Amino acid sequence: MRLLHTSDWHIGRSLHGADLLAEQEAVLSGLAGVVAAEGVDAVVVAGDVYDRAVPSADAQAVLDRVVERLLGAGATVVLTPGNHDSARRLGTFSGLLTKAGLHVRAATARLDEPVLLGDGHGEVAVYGVPYLEPEIARHELGLPVARSHEAVLRAAMERVRADLFLRPGARSVVLAHAFVGGGVASESERDICVGGVDLVPAWVFDGVDYVALGHLHRPQSLTDRLRYSGSPMAYSFGEAGQGKQVWLVDLDASGLAGVRAVPLPEPRPLVVLTGTLEELLDDPAHAAAEEAFVSARLTDDVRPADPMRKLRARFGHCVHLEWVGGGGGGDGRSYQERLRGRGDVDVAGEFVAHVRDGVGTTPAERDLLARALGAAAREELTR
Repeated sequence: MRLLHTSDWHIGRSLHGADLLAEQEAVLSGLAGVVAAEGVDAVVVAGDVYDRAVPSADAQAVLDRVVERLLGAGATVVLTPGNHDSARRLGTFSGLLTKAGLHVRAATARLDEPVLLGDGHGEVAVYGVPYLEPEIARHELGLPVARSHEAVLRAAMERVRADLFLRPGARSVVLAHAFVGGGVASESERDICVGGVDLVPAWVFDGVDYVALGHLHRPQSLTDRLRYSGSPMAYSFGEAGQGKQVWLVDLDASGLAGVRAVPLPEPRPLVVLTGTLEELLDDPAHAAAEEAFVSARLTDDVRPADPMRKLRARFGHCVHLEWVGGGGGGDGRSYQERLRGRGDVDVAGEFVAHVRDGVGTTPAERDLLARALGAAAREELTR
């Protein structure tokens, strides 16, 4: 039995306001090629299918087309909701979808009812554990108190192991969306901390052959059988240059036989450029970034005028701008101390120097400030 482990699709997510649906569909549709080329029997998606609880119609259409391609390539698809999804919405029509080969495991009360797959060695039981919000899930799991993810996941896994005990010889796979101890986070995950307790110990998942984890966007292995696939795309500039992948998981007669990473393409890379506005606009070394999503860090001594428009003339997908300044610092006094005893024009001039990293006003600028302040004062008197 060969599985493809992926997670954190976040369909509908944007990058600093830039729509990513086209890039998402390109990457996710490419998974059908992996299914066909590698002889994948089932694709498992461990949560955060969508980026929001109420996805747009366009996001839903992308998921529909992607799943249709995966099914058409010959794979069964099993998915569970993450903390970004609405479990109830994602689980709509799950009974009907099962007949087509799409198994949505979204109900907490039914997490111990596996999707049963078969090969020449017998059954493979795939359990989908949806994201469990402790205060909500404890009622469904019959727990009097559960203030942590560990408590509810421990109860969920006890149910899974109890069902697995009744299936002698069956190999087992669990999908779970959680922050497991030892994992390394990225900038783009939404915090799932509850009362300061969000980590789940790895031992909670003992007793199964493979655990397909979701939530952390960096691909990583906690143990041979406990892994995060990571997100299929970078969703923050902190992930720029980070290779994205899926895991191919092989099960033989005795359980886990091997796991192999398959790298994913990057439709539009993320690049961070640092320098003055003139350098970024003129340097031929940045030609490769002209088709990338760009985050620009400007080091000009004075904040440039209209920098985003100018940057986009060269970098059409520049979506983030930060002015870090390159001039000298202050004189050690606090901002309030530097303003004490000064007139309005001096105060305004000091503010200009503050935001321009120490570059003060010119005589012409002081004249403009004086006229503007005078006009504001006259208007106040007439009210």
